Amino acid sequence: MDEKANKNPITQAIILSAGLGTRLRSVTGDAVPKVMVPLGGKPLLEHHIEQFKKFGVNELFINLFYLPEKITDYFGDGSKWNVKITYVKEEPEIRGTAGGVKNFDGMVHGDFFVIYGDMFSRLDYGRMAAEFAERPGHIGMMLIGETDHPQDSDLVEVDDALNFKKLYLKPHARNLPDTRMSFLATYIFNERIMRYIPPKRYYEIDHQILPDILMKGERFSGYLSDDYILDIGTPERYNAVEEYLNDGRFRFIS
Repeated sequence: MDEKANKNPITQAIILSAGLGTRLRSVTGDAVPKVMVPLGGKPLLEHHIEQFKKFGVNELFINLFYLPEKITDYFGDGSKWNVKITYVKEEPEIRGTAGGVKNFDGMVHGDFFVIYGDMFSRLDYGRMAAEFAERPGHIGMMLIGETDHPQDSDLVEVDDALNFKKLYLKPHARNLPDTRMSFLATYIFNERIMRYIPPKRYYEIDHQILPDILMKGERFSGYLSDDYILDIGTPERYNAVEEYLNDGRFRFIS
């Protein structure tokens, strides 16, 4: 870990954990939330906590919906991992990704991370935070990367400095844009983002918040990384992460 990556000024993260995980039921069954699926002998959510802690992120916020007690009973207040965990249960209905962030309005301050709980991540959060610190005034940053399946991906056009210029959100028209840069569901937001999210309603980051802030002139940028990150939303992807944990071998899943 180099000096730049080790200096992380961000100490708070939201891990979005309310999803139902219906596509992964053949692995999880009906009695386990998706973020509690075992990987390498521990729940996916525990990997998130340990990875954030490695980079000085010690205050975590977790939204709950499906089988919330499975999560709270296991992690409690986080003291076993030397972190502080705050939970919010969404009711009566799930609130989407941006709605999940809004749960913690007034609790997160300055800049904070957001990651979808169904991602397995070995991201260097210190390096990402250092890159964001070099973009004063930006409301946020997102991990992006090239995709080989643009037809079913949300795409973004960026300039040479990775500033967002235009979004191309699925479903796409027949003629795809030239860009192959897609969203990778890991963010840094400044607390100003909260003013764009309506309270206690379903709202999404990709299809609602991002178009809104760009239209209103907020600055938002991309972040590139070769660190291992993959969502486990399907059995094939889940098995690919298990293989990575067993032998360190990266298997690309489109």
